[in-house]
This record gives sequence, C-alpha cells and structure tokens, in this order.
Amino acid sequence: QVHLVESGGGLVQPGESLTLSCTASGFVFSKYSMTWYRQAPGKQRTLVARITNDHSTYYIDAVKGRFTISRENAANTVYLQMNNLKPEDTAVYYCTVVLGGVGSWGQGTQVTVSS
Repeated sequence: QVHLVESGGGLVQPGESLTLSCTASGFVFSKYSMTWYRQAPGKQRTLVARITNDHSTYYIDAVKGRFTISRENAANTVYLQMNNLKPEDTAVYYCTVVLGGVGSWGQGTQVTVSS
C-alpha cells in the first residue's frame, strides 16, 4: 500500500524560505519519478516540479530559479526547497507518485506566504 506523508509547510513572509519533505512507503522509491503539485484556494491542482528516478528535474516557469527538488533514496524522501517565496506560492503542496498508471497522493502541507 502506497503511503506518502508531506511535512514542512508553514507561514512565512515574502522572500523567506521553506523546505518541504515527502516520505514514501509501500513501493520501491528509487525506481519512480516523484512530483510535487500545489493547489491554491479556488484553483486547480497544478504541477510544480518533478524528479525522475535518475535525478533529472523539471520545473514550471513560475518557480524556476527559486525552487529545487531533490531526493534521498536511502530515506525514501523527496524534498522541495523553496527560496524567495512569494504570496502567489501560497497553496497546499502535495507529493505524488504514479504506479501502474494509478496516482497516489499525500495529505498535503499548507504553505502560506504573507506579510
């Protein structure tokens, strides 16, 4: 059974940083791409960043140069380092993995950027 647990969210001021973590279980973590999504109030859930099993990365334009996705296979954990946060980054952040065409999601962690 796939289980994903996000943590690290919080309330920060614009320009500050946060690091989100997502710890996985129930599958061979090192073999799969991991993706971070976010969902702002009243908006659809959207992809933020992805890291493949060989550590290739992808970012949406809105976070390039500010966010860094990484993974630690020994700890079954994927991270999202978020720097220079902006109010528009406010959202619930989710990690996800797709196994056999089926996506699994964590419960999410709230990030609020406000002065």
